[in-house]
Amino acid sequence: MKSFFSSLTTERSARDAAKADVFDSIERFYNPKRRHSKLGYLSPIQFEARAGLP
Repeated sequence: MKSFFSSLTTERSARDAAKADVFDSIERFYNPKRRHSKLGYLSPIQFEARAGLP
């Protein structure tokens, strides 16, 4: 993981910009509306709402 962030920071001069790139790629990959069997076939958004999580 350190080498991953290291390569990002060398490509992008600011560490914050590298973190933003990682966050953006995760957000594009992750589907918060997809239902999961481990969550009782609820989407992560529905599960968090039911559990009272922020």
